[in-house]
Amino acid sequence: MAVELQPLERQTFNTQQLVNKHPPRFEHPCKQLVYDIACPPGSMHQGELVFSRWPACTLPEHFDGRQLCLIEIREDYFGYEPSAHRIVDWYLNFAHSDVFAFYGSRLMAQDEMQVAEHPALASLREALVTLNLETATVENNQPTPILVQNVERRCGIAIDRNQDQYRPEGLYGNRFSQASDEAIRLATHVLHPPTITNILAIEAPSHGYGRYTMQDLRFILQTAYSGFTAAKTASFWKNNPDEIVIHTGFWGCGAYGGNRTVMTILQWLAAHLSGIHRLVYHIGDASGQSACHTAQMLLHEIGLSERSNAPLQEIFDIIYTQKFEWGESDGN
Repeated sequence: MAVELQPLERQTFNTQQLVNKHPPRFEHPCKQLVYDIACPPGSMHQGELVFSRWPACTLPEHFDGRQLCLIEIREDYFGYEPSAHRIVDWYLNFAHSDVFAFYGSRLMAQDEMQVAEHPALASLREALVTLNLETATVENNQPTPILVQNVERRCGIAIDRNQDQYRPEGLYGNRFSQASDEAIRLATHVLHPPTITNILAIEAPSHGYGRYTMQDLRFILQTAYSGFTAAKTASFWKNNPDEIVIHTGFWGCGAYGGNRTVMTILQWLAAHLSGIHRLVYHIGDASGQSACHTAQMLLHEIGLSERSNAPLQEIFDIIYTQKFEWGESDGN
């Protein structure tokens, strides 16, 4: 289901010049400390970073069951492993509607943690604002995905519980800003050399209540489908990849209060519709298996693998009749 797509905006930045001209601005000392560890004075930043922003894609009217994506479920979190030869990996940024807007704040959810580990994203944010380039991942109630290619990952941050390293409750969310300097130092591991990551930033709908509406379902699928299609298109700018892989997880299911099963089903559908080769679904731990099992059962009931031309509205109708409800924000 190929879609011809052109970006709304595309800019290439020399990473060293980007960092020099647009240094990050941190509001919280813990964020500054991580940056100082990952990017000490004299640090050299390699390569060119490519920023692009994309229009929403119109959902197809039918689902072609002959072009199914491989779904790989992992009980872990993003590892950002270097891509194998001729494979292009993309990692989701669980974005705000204003991309990377809170990188310097006390917050440390998935978005902010990704920027902390890829510090050139903070400089990119500053450059976009200075150059009056659009930073919205949603505009006029339509998704406008943002891609960042070839950004250095200069450190990893351990957020698990570890009494011996002064983080007995972990460092995720609000706990990060309350951590001691020693805890931050022990948790931040510098990468020598840095690895390279491709980022896909899309915002999930947030803070809904009660039953998911048909409009909710369509917007979520369109957002994921638009982002995945943009990533697929951009993968061919400098490469002729054998495989395009998107790494995601329970997008919008933390602070935004999304339903894990709904977000799983619709992301899997988006992966099939967009024509990417593989979706790696990082569920954290075994507690995430329940949502995946329910999603698998429902997609099996719909019979996607057995139908070559299923009307998409019929699929929406089946999902809607399940009466899925919004969850609650985890407060992070």
